[in-house]
Amino acid sequence: MRKRKNSPPGNAEGAFLWLREPEFTPPDSSNETQALQNAPRIGELKTLLQLFLENIVKLSGAASAVLRLLSPDGRTLQIISSSGFPLELSEESAAFKELNCEIVHNAALSGEIQILDIDLQDPEAGCHFQSLIVLPLKPPHPPGTPLGILSILFAAPRESAVQKTDAIETLAEMMSAAIEHTHINREARRIELINERQAIANDIHDSLAQTLTYARMRVSMLIEADRNNNKLMTKKYASDLDEALEIAQKNARELVTNFRSEINRGGLSAALNDLANEFRKRNNIALEYHNRLADLELPLEHEIQTYHIVHEALNNISRHSGATHARLSVNAHAGYYVFTIEDNGSGACTFAPVEGHYGVLIMRERANQIGGTIKVESATGQGTQVQLYFPEPSPNWRATNE
Repeated sequence: MRKRKNSPPGNAEGAFLWLREPEFTPPDSSNETQALQNAPRIGELKTLLQLFLENIVKLSGAASAVLRLLSPDGRTLQIISSSGFPLELSEESAAFKELNCEIVHNAALSGEIQILDIDLQDPEAGCHFQSLIVLPLKPPHPPGTPLGILSILFAAPRESAVQKTDAIETLAEMMSAAIEHTHINREARRIELINERQAIANDIHDSLAQTLTYARMRVSMLIEADRNNNKLMTKKYASDLDEALEIAQKNARELVTNFRSEINRGGLSAALNDLANEFRKRNNIALEYHNRLADLELPLEHEIQTYHIVHEALNNISRHSGATHARLSVNAHAGYYVFTIEDNGSGACTFAPVEGHYGVLIMRERANQIGGTIKVESATGQGTQVQLYFPEPSPNWRATNE
């Protein structure tokens, strides 16, 4: 799971390196082709960006174009869409490997447009590129971290690409504005849904207060009936009290489990970043947080339950693991969203239930509410890994959840 060794220069996490990336095995991995076809989609934003990309290729006379968005942790450039170049070849083809070179990435993320001469052939894709425009997608209201990288490839020499630069920059600005606008709209929808849930929570709270007031009145009457040795009324008031407490318990469970939400209104990515920062402030445990999804959009219920599961897992590391290092990773694979929380602590006892604390049971219940699964791997002296995974929500979840 991990290994201690000397840290390379620039490693802010100290002298500890994880041996490998978190691994995920889908529940049914027998059909790899189907699994690849079911890889999580980005939804409405991807559709919009694909239209932009196709229009850029047509208007500029380019041979192809590739769009990558930067993940929230700033470490990963995820391919979102391409035009004029088979996306299914993106991971293996020579052309895409060349486009992923560090020089191109650093040039683009520096904030400046780059126009390069290239001699790039890919027989598998049947393409030959001679020039390349690489430009960052900048937020509409700078300063800010680039949103991603747009690569435009031409079959003609560099001079042909230079003539199209102004038009491509204008379209790239529109694309950046569309990304920003989509994020703002999502946040507005999320806030509206959270406010609706809060209103429901307030209603439940009022109902709970009334029930508890009723219960207190019945306790007084029960005491008086017992003092007067009135067995009939004692039995009645005891029954009333039991019924009231049952109702109160149900209301409290609904309030706590379903409606109370501490999640950042900016969404799950922002909420997990908050959790990571808070964990670092409160513990002497070095936490690495890697979010490799450039656009993490989920139904509100999925976001809330995932947030609480990650929160509980980090709390267990803080309280019980004895770890010096921990890691939170967010990724997607074969049609599943995968959240991995792991530590280098004492292992087996990390999730052992103790009186008043059954965190892993609660996490499993929360995962079950969103069709997910919790997998725990732990061994004495080997640390603990908790993995939450759930399938991508149905394509029409926006219509059914808003």
